[in-house]
Amino acid sequence: MVRDGFFYALGLGVVAAVLWYLKMPAFLVAVPIVLAAFFLWFFRDPNRVIPQEPGQIVSPGDGLVTAAEWLETTAGSRLRLSIFLNVFDVHVNRAPVSGTVTVVELRKGEFLNAMKPESVLHNEQTLVVIDTGAYTVSFKQIAGLLARRIVCNVKVGDHVERGQRVGLIKFGSRVDVLLPAEAELKVKIGVRVRGGSSVLAVVPPTNSKAVVA
Repeated sequence: MVRDGFFYALGLGVVAAVLWYLKMPAFLVAVPIVLAAFFLWFFRDPNRVIPQEPGQIVSPGDGLVTAAEWLETTAGSRLRLSIFLNVFDVHVNRAPVSGTVTVVELRKGEFLNAMKPESVLHNEQTLVVIDTGAYTVSFKQIAGLLARRIVCNVKVGDHVERGQRVGLIKFGSRVDVLLPAEAELKVKIGVRVRGGSSVLAVVPPTNSKAVVA
């Protein structure tokens, strides 16, 4: 359980107690109690079995794969996967690979519907780049129409493990993952994935280092 859930639930519990003390109608007392239960459920943080095979890149979040497209960057072709998290998904984000965090960049912006393609350009987001030593993988936490706060708990220089909890996006959002060109895709559009446990792609063993811009 993410501690935010306890804070929301506690506040709503106080509201329910005050309404009960003032002898308000039962349905009014029930409203904050139901909302408190929802927040406790929404901020759940289930344990996940993390894949351990070399080269595996796991999903940074729960949700639906909505796009898979090739991009041309200054470092060459890269494959971008987009995963949409609705309000019913687990919103804890996890590291897609093990390695050293080389970039953490918060970009202020709008709060468009995260399903829209332009949200990746205009919405508030946090970019995180992880260097595995053989290649780098980047992912973005992108705010959505309801998501108004992005939590990122890592900083440049931190070492993270594949599947490690690294942050949270509240109330519906999107995560994008930028994969090395040589990565072999293991999912397709329309598939639901789970953060930390679903393998998005596998990078074959190589002696060269692929850099993701």
